[in-house]
Amino acid sequence: MFGKGPFGKGLEFSTTIVNGVCPACSTSSIFISLEAALYRCTTCGHDLEQKINGQISYIPIGHAGSEITLESNGTQKI
Repeated sequence: MFGKGPFGKGLEFSTTIVNGVCPACSTSSIFISLEAALYRCTTCGHDLEQKINGQISYIPIGHAGSEITLESNGTQKI
């Protein structure tokens, strides 16, 4: 362990990698997530929210070029 604060402690990341069709670029893509239900398309970089209503759908949550920032308390800020 080095230093104090959030980076002096061990950090845990739980990533999820899934396949799907991106609604932003209409391409069969790989989506990566660091936070449950929030994904980023590896083809176009669009941020998506996963909705499960009998089937899994990916819904855009912002516009292209927006950033998701991982806060020190483990939450994400869009």
